Amino acid sequence: MGKGGVRVPLFVALQVQLLKILLFCSASSVVHSNCVVFNFGDSNSDTGGLTAGLGLYLGPPAGRQFFNKTTGRFCDGRLYIDFICESLKINYMSPYLESSGPDFTHGVNFAVAGAATQVKGIPFSLSTQVGQFLHFKNRTRELRPKGEGSLISEKEFRNAVYSFDMGQNDISIGFTSNLTYPQVLDTIPSVISNIKDSIELVYENGGRKFWIYNTGPLGCLPQTLALRKKNDSMLDSLGCLADYNNAAKAFNVQLSELCDALRSEFKNATVVCTDMYKIKYDLFANPTKYGFENPLMACCGHGGPPYNYKDRMTCGQPTATACPDGSKYISWDGVHYTEAANKIIASEILSSDHSVPQIKLKNLCKS
Repeated sequence: MGKGGVRVPLFVALQVQLLKILLFCSASSVVHSNCVVFNFGDSNSDTGGLTAGLGLYLGPPAGRQFFNKTTGRFCDGRLYIDFICESLKINYMSPYLESSGPDFTHGVNFAVAGAATQVKGIPFSLSTQVGQFLHFKNRTRELRPKGEGSLISEKEFRNAVYSFDMGQNDISIGFTSNLTYPQVLDTIPSVISNIKDSIELVYENGGRKFWIYNTGPLGCLPQTLALRKKNDSMLDSLGCLADYNNAAKAFNVQLSELCDALRSEFKNATVVCTDMYKIKYDLFANPTKYGFENPLMACCGHGGPPYNYKDRMTCGQPTATACPDGSKYISWDGVHYTEAANKIIASEILSSDHSVPQIKLKNLCKS
């Protein structure tokens, strides 16, 4: 019998009970996840930090693929870090700089588009992001006894995964500042030193699980090709700018050496280094394997082949148009990856096949 003595049909009662069970299980899958992630980076993993921090508006067609609205992500949908969150069964990461309705239950995203290891145009360098983390941790300690704030516990801070995806903009800025290739290479040790200092500071403040990404093939980005290519002799076998890719690889060698050094230096800590270059380069090298067409051409831009990128006529401007189907493109706007590419990138990251040591991120969260 229902309320007021009204008889409820049996099949309706069963449907209601089934719905309650499904809702409970759905909620439990997130609530009971014990993974906490703190992310530091640039636009590759920025979930809205730049737009919140500088009050910028990133308009359509950004966000059209999944969110059906703009979210501050430089993408048609989800970033690789969003797919990682889905796999870890935690909510999408809120940017630290978002003042309205952030959810810091399972961590914080400090990444900001345009960020480098030093302040170079964007005032949210890696050291600034780590400083913001320390402020967040101290405020959490102050607010926790009052039942306020994120309520992340000391144990959760200690067991959290600290991910770093930084270095791409440092290399790009070197080239756009008209440094020669050897001069760009000369800047890499200081970039590595800045990353080292930031990771060590997190370690000194209790971090014990580190996930470090190297940088991708900058020379394959449509923007880079459209603006920096002077002649075909600058290109590699895939049609990418060889100097840009070689600089990225030189950076990655030194970052790998840093990971080795940190493993020796840190006690009772795990340092995982993931080869983002290999993951992303394979998309350009074998596009048909993943269902992509025109690998060096932006989905959203202006100018058509070969790169569909023209300065001051970029994605979001009235003069730019977006392709009908972003799932056939690697590049969204000439600089950033499409949701389709990000999904593959996340899958490869989660496989641990490209990481040293080969530890799955899910297992690192649980350990």
